[in-house]
Amino acid sequence: MLITTANDLPGYQIEEVLGEVFGLTVRIRNIGSQMGASLKAIVGGELRGLTKNLIESRNEATSRMIEEAISKGGNAIVAFRFDTSEMAQMGTEICAYGTAVRVVKL
Repeated sequence: MLITTANDLPGYQIEEVLGEVFGLTVRIRNIGSQMGASLKAIVGGELRGLTKNLIESRNEATSRMIEEAISKGGNAIVAFRFDTSEMAQMGTEICAYGTAVRVVKL
């Protein structure tokens, strides 16, 4: 699956626009990471557990978006973006979205 943040793919022609596709995941933080985050707020530094969780969440949301694009017959996604939001101050929603297209190599 070709994925780009651009609105086109150099070297490819968009044959058909299949529509918006997205993938969602919501992750709730565990009490251990919350306590670790509180301690890090005092001394500073990276929150490695939360960083790992965010990477996994982005990958999961992207995989779900790709599955939807494939189900629509797409072989590429253009205008790819991520959106995040807090859910009740306990977790994070990650949304990967873009436009599914069918492309051919020039």
